[in-house]
Amino acid sequence: MMTRAFITGGAGFIGSSLVDRLLADGLEVVAWDNFSTGQERFLEKARKHPSFELKRGDNLDAAALTAAMADCDIVFHFAANADVRFGLEHPGRDLQQNTIATFNVLEAMRANDIKRIAFSSTGSVYGEAEQIPTPETAPFPVQTSLYGASKLAGESMISAYCEGFGCEAYVFRFVSILGERYTHGHVFDFYKQLLAHPDYLEVLGDGSQRKSYLHIGDCLDAVLHVIRAGTAAEAKHRVQIYNLGTFDYCHVKNSIGWICERLGLKPELRFSGGKRGWVGDNPFIFLDTAKIRATGWQPKLSIQQGVVRTVEWLAENQWVLESRG
Repeated sequence: MMTRAFITGGAGFIGSSLVDRLLADGLEVVAWDNFSTGQERFLEKARKHPSFELKRGDNLDAAALTAAMADCDIVFHFAANADVRFGLEHPGRDLQQNTIATFNVLEAMRANDIKRIAFSSTGSVYGEAEQIPTPETAPFPVQTSLYGASKLAGESMISAYCEGFGCEAYVFRFVSILGERYTHGHVFDFYKQLLAHPDYLEVLGDGSQRKSYLHIGDCLDAVLHVIRAGTAAEAKHRVQIYNLGTFDYCHVKNSIGWICERLGLKPELRFSGGKRGWVGDNPFIFLDTAKIRATGWQPKLSIQQGVVRTVEWLAENQWVLESRG
């Protein structure tokens, strides 16, 4: 049973959405964020709630992190550097903010005798998988992005802590998440471009890339569904790994079409060429979600619905375009 949750990245897109969900469910919530990308405005509602506490700090400050986590009984470790595209321009960032930060979170848990953790991993850990759709049991190929490699290292440490210190872990390998409070990714980039020049759109790659997406509401439903069921408590090594995504995928050109249709635009598409938008960009991501669906969870929204709702939210909250620079 959860009573007091600690959320790293609590002011971010997914983290702040989880804050509101847990408060609505009657939990006490501590949000931890250094506000490098998190948004104060995402926590406006939460800060009026008597069961909410905001603590400012960085996961690389181990002492402060340990102190902030006191008296919590579960950790949602959702803070990360998710800048996959520009990872090679600052190769130490993924190591520091994803891998070392995860070690610090685990050590803070150990110091506070907290035994449960939920971790936001990524479908990128599968690299360019040969098995499509890709199940949790797929063999890992050569890693193609520093982001994926750093997340896989975090997963490995979490499982080792579960084995060595009796923790219970839920690892979620997300596809890209869309929806309200979305601040990073292709819909954000395309929307911002179309505001600046509605007559043309620059697209990395050739538009044939196949991707899967999931709405934030469906993502949080899945996370909380399996944690409340306690599926990791009886699992081998006390770790449960779940792919999270919808039943299908779309081409980048499909997503562009939905965005432009919602905005009433018909821009010229200018492709940079090639099957990949950047080094480490997987041209085909489609995860097998049979395991999570077997628990009774089903996504409510299609990819198209998620893309359209994201565009609508961005249109109503254009302040986020400036805040994310």
